[in-house]
Amino acid sequence: MSRTSSVKNAETLAAFLHSDSRPPVLRELSRQNNHRFQAPLNLAIIGCGYWGPNLLRNFQDLPHCRVTTICDPDNDRLSAVRSLYSDLNASTDCTEVVASSEIDAVIIATPLRSHFPIAKAALEAGKHTFVEKPIAASSCEAEELNSLARRQRLTLMVGHTFLYTAEVQKLNELITCGAIGRLLYITARRMHDGLVRKDCNVLWDLAPHDLSILAYVLRKSPARVLCSGHGYLRPGAEDVVSLQLSYNDGLFVTILCSWLNPRKIREMTFVGTKGMIVYDDLEPVGKLRIYARPPDSRLSVPAQPVSIDHLDKGEPLRVECQHFLDCVRNETTPLSDGSSGSALIRILEAADESLILRKAVELESR
Repeated sequence: MSRTSSVKNAETLAAFLHSDSRPPVLRELSRQNNHRFQAPLNLAIIGCGYWGPNLLRNFQDLPHCRVTTICDPDNDRLSAVRSLYSDLNASTDCTEVVASSEIDAVIIATPLRSHFPIAKAALEAGKHTFVEKPIAASSCEAEELNSLARRQRLTLMVGHTFLYTAEVQKLNELITCGAIGRLLYITARRMHDGLVRKDCNVLWDLAPHDLSILAYVLRKSPARVLCSGHGYLRPGAEDVVSLQLSYNDGLFVTILCSWLNPRKIREMTFVGTKGMIVYDDLEPVGKLRIYARPPDSRLSVPAQPVSIDHLDKGEPLRVECQHFLDCVRNETTPLSDGSSGSALIRILEAADESLILRKAVELESR
């Protein structure tokens, strides 16, 4: 196959990529203006540590809502936040906050083990609930939250922020339309040296990002899981893991997570019969690169790269926060709803079991 054909194939793909670059979530939000509830939603942010202030900042900037209350057991954290937002009510008692009749929705950004009791109390109190990932510490807890949200007819959403990036939305379009053919294998690397969580291992901290992206773009679950790892910083809490997912159609995925890597890496590679896609979240521009092979070429023929640098530059967390508000106001199902959060937890539990047993674990039997 000539280089001219190769370039033509790449240009055809590039034309598709230059369609409306906004995430579908954003395009849908722009069309939705028939809100059922006209009054602004009153929000409470529970957890003012690492991530809570980022959620607070984004919700504060959005219309149709107002953050009225922040909650954290640490008074110093509350003081630090109130130095920036002096008009907020502050409390160290989350039970009091979720029970308040003045609150419509609760945003939870606390340590993993506290997700379930706080979210359960919020749903029982009739509050729409946003929970940072993972949704809970076990699939049993996650399922209970889902059942409770359904009974109460409330919105339950999980904070899988990467699903709201323009790059993952475009990646989903590419995989769905078969732009790189049938998927053969996928690799993901998510590593850094610095922030180490005390409430979970690296698997539960970093792998949910890649697992949520995979579930979204593949629309299927793995059949079996094999996981290995080691804890060098704290015995019994792995800080480096290798996770392998096998699917019934032959697709396999490898995810490497580490808190002990000299370079920060956030990269996924999708290899198909017609080309490859590299998603590097740390690239300032062109986070998505498409390598399109010439038509009817062999797999060994080098692919031609097309960098995608025209995508929407909006902050994904802001898109996610807006999506939560819209789902509450329009009574629609979130892209990252509680059910998807439960499915992800089942994979993490199987991976934990594989770590202990040192062998593959079947997911279909769980």
